[in-house]
Amino acid sequence: METQSKNNETNPELPILKKGIFYAILDDPVFLIMEDRTKRGLTVLERSIDEKYGVNSDKGMIYDMDGIGRKMGIRWFFPKDIYGFDKVLEHATEMEQRYKKIREETCPDY
Repeated sequence: METQSKNNETNPELPILKKGIFYAILDDPVFLIMEDRTKRGLTVLERSIDEKYGVNSDKGMIYDMDGIGRKMGIRWFFPKDIYGFDKVLEHATEMEQRYKKIREETCPDY
């Protein structure tokens, strides 16, 4: 996986193919990278296979009020030779809709 971005933050040199309120899809030479924009400042603790998408993902830790940590995906690396832009956009749109629903339920006046 040496072709993946070497740093833990999104490489600002990678072109943004599509950007929503809660996501960005970046164009890497080998991958379409779907980034959860709500977790941009989260430190990457590991890169492992994501159970939902079956691709490598950067994961960080978020702690609840009781101090219990949960690993959360920050960005997902979809190989271009397997996934087309439309499929990645479908996943990103699903994420966007989920976050919008949460925002409507928790901040109805937004």
